[in-house]
Amino acid sequence: QVQLVESGGGLVQAGGSLRLSCTASETIFSLYSLGWHRQGPGKERELLASVNSAGSTYYADSVKGRFTISRDDAKKTLYLQMNSLKPEDTATYYCAARHIVEHEYRYWGQGTQVTVSS
Repeated sequence: QVQLVESGGGLVQAGGSLRLSCTASETIFSLYSLGWHRQGPGKERELLASVNSAGSTYYADSVKGRFTISRDDAKKTLYLQMNSLKPEDTATYYCAARHIVEHEYRYWGQGTQVTVSS
């Protein structure tokens, strides 16, 4: 069982930046692909960015060029650097993990709220 805990959310003005962190419980962190998702009010949850065990990344078009995903396997921590934030980025942000042999994200954090004011 992998436990994930997000932190770093908060209130920021449009154009500002935040960095989210997601720390995992004791596990072989390097064997997991990791992703950041978000769910805004009245919206479906969407995958924003992911990074696999080899370090390859994926970004949704909505955040490409503004958000950067990274991982530190030694610290068992996943990061999401968010720049040029917009009011439409307001959502609850979740980190998730899946073992490299699995196709679906199995483990989820509790979420951290990001609110961007105009």
